Parts: sequence; structure tokens; C-alpha cells
Amino acid sequence: MSEASHADRRVFLVVLDSFGIGSEPDWPDFDDELSNTLTACETSGELHIPNLTKLGLLNIEGALEGPRDVDLAPIAHPTGAFARLREASAGKDTTVGHWEMAGVVTPRRFPTYPEGFPPEVIKEFERQTGRGVLCNRPYSGTEVIKDFGQEHRDTGKLIVYTSADSVFQIAAHEDVVPVEQLYAYCRIARAILTGEHGVARVIARPFVGEDGSFTRTPRRHDFSLEPTGPTMLDVLSKSGYDVLSVGKIYDIFAHRGMTDFVYTSGNPEGIDKTIERTGRAFNGLCFTNLVDTDMIYGHRNDAVGYAKAISYFDAKLPELLTGLGEDDLLMISADHGCDPVTPSTDHSREYVPWLIAGPRVKPGANLGTLPTFADVAATVLDYLGAPMLPIGTSHLDQILEG
Repeated sequence: MSEASHADRRVFLVVLDSFGIGSEPDWPDFDDELSNTLTACETSGELHIPNLTKLGLLNIEGALEGPRDVDLAPIAHPTGAFARLREASAGKDTTVGHWEMAGVVTPRRFPTYPEGFPPEVIKEFERQTGRGVLCNRPYSGTEVIKDFGQEHRDTGKLIVYTSADSVFQIAAHEDVVPVEQLYAYCRIARAILTGEHGVARVIARPFVGEDGSFTRTPRRHDFSLEPTGPTMLDVLSKSGYDVLSVGKIYDIFAHRGMTDFVYTSGNPEGIDKTIERTGRAFNGLCFTNLVDTDMIYGHRNDAVGYAKAISYFDAKLPELLTGLGEDDLLMISADHGCDPVTPSTDHSREYVPWLIAGPRVKPGANLGTLPTFADVAATVLDYLGAPMLPIGTSHLDQILEG
């Protein structure tokens, strides 16, 4: 049992980045394959999730449907509450998924650049940074440093690339461009990329090594647009609640609404930092993003690695649950899909799970399919007694024991 005061209420919200559970009906509009990231992991033979299964993951409506047959099956008596969430925003990326979970729906897609960024953007970026640009087209992050890394070292030009997501990514060798200088270049790009070219994220991608063996470092940094409306983080922090960020949450919300934050080097550290915070006395929200499933495994079509990462989280889940006080809730969800066995390495437009656990949770409460991720924000705010946002529905009456 946690040492935290039970007079305070705490919610721990963990996002398993890109852990989708089946294509949404509008998946063709997003140039997707029919997808189910959960069942894709099962095909690897490396998915071991007894604790998520016990909470009710496999009992979620439609979670086991999709383009492939699996041996997974629901159980008779789940211990948690559970739901399937449909995204109301026009997107399938990190930014809009997290924003919607926090109470901001994005009705229009962020711009993407399948042919690279237009000359006026690149020329202004070059003018302000004093450096030339290499690549400027969609590219794999590992391949782009392999193909342009040595030219970058020889010339000092910055490697600029994008993807199917709304991102402007800058890769630079740490010996050529110190990390803090790379961050400064990203801030320049962020200031340029507004209005019609307002991409969701500018991302610093530092790397090290020699030609033929370049590797990216964990000092990646995201520079996001500010949310377009008030989020549950803004509401909580302005109302005197604690809002703790673990991982890249701090960057996704453009540093808004947090009272405490910590960056992490990957999922193991992110899980450990979240477990540590179950022993901290606070009143409010601890919001965690576990990015490895998406960044390292989903985008590289590594179903084995993805399944092992989910299995690792599952093995650590009992420690998270043990750390909950009698008035605490643990929520587990995702922000989109990234099916690692489709031909695409892009995100997939998928439903996401919502699992809720804690001493006061009604075992087996099935909330069905809900129309927006924003129901998470509404439920968190309602549980903590904070002012409500104008979007989303609280499901406390279904989740909690009478």
C-alpha cells in the first residue's frame, strides 16, 4: 500500500503508445490497411499478458476482431472496468490522440508533406539557422542517417525529413551539432511552422557513431504545437491539483498544465518512474507515456519487439497495482495504432483500449464502445472533483462500486 495520504485522490494514466485494438470504421479514409495492433503482437508468439487479461483487455468489445485469427480469448471474471474508445479527431498520431484524451478534439488534420516541405519553408529555415538542408522528404529515421549521415558530417548541413505523420524532423550528429544547439534549431523551425504549415511536432533526432554504424541517441526532443483549447491538465493545475508528467507528455502538451515532469530513456525507466510515483503523496494526476512500442517497434514493423515490450509492461503491472491507495485509480490506454505486421510502417487508425483498476473499481464493468477519447478526461476530472470541460462524458457511475 502506498504511503500517500488517502485523503487525496490520485489517478495514474498510462498510455501504451500506439497499442490499438482494431481498425475504426473510417480506416480507408486514412490510407490504412485493415489493422489490429493487439492481434499483430499475438502472431509473434511473444505476447504474454496475463495481468492485462485479468483486468479485462481481451473482454473489450471488438478487441480480438480484425484481419487475423489468434488464440487469445476473453475471461469469465475480469477484475477491472474496460471500454473501447473511438477517436473523434481527424488524425491517427500522438499529438491528436493525447490531446483528445485530455479533452481537446481536433476536427482537421495537421498538414503532411509526402513530397517534402515547400521551398519557402526550407529557405527560411536555412536563413535563420545559417545551415543548409539535406534530404527534405519522407524517410525512415534509421535509414536517413545511414544515407545522409556522412554528408551531414562533411558539410554541416542539417538532415531534415518527415514521415506520414505531421512532423518536421531534424537529425544531426552530436559531434557536428551539440544537442542544445539542435534544440535551438528546432525552436526556430517551430516558430516558422505555423498557420498553413503548422505541423503537429518538430522533432530533434540526435545521433552518434561513424559512417556505417550511426545510431540515434535517447536525447530526442519533441516541440509540439500548443493544444487548441483547455485540457484536463490546464484545468487541474489551475485548480490547485498536482499534475505529474512521465516521459514525453511534457512535450506533447507544449509544457502546459504540468506541476512536475521527468523525461525518460524508454519504457523500462518510464514504468519505474511511474511506480516510484505511487509512493509519492500528491492530489491529482500522474500522466505517463511509454513510447518504445511505437517509436522502436511499431514503426519498424518489429512485432516480436512490440510484443515483448507489452509483455514487459504486463509483468510490471502488479507493482503498479500494489502501489495504489484505497482512493486511487489506474487507467491504461493508447493514443492510436501502429500495426507492426502490415506493409505500412505508419500509424493505423484504430480503436484504443481503456482499462481502469483500483480498490474502488467495479470488477467486470463493461462500458462498451465510447465515441471519444475525451471520456477519459471527463472521468478523471469528475473523480478528482475538478471543474469539467465541455466535451466528453464521465463514466464514474459505471466504474465505481456503489
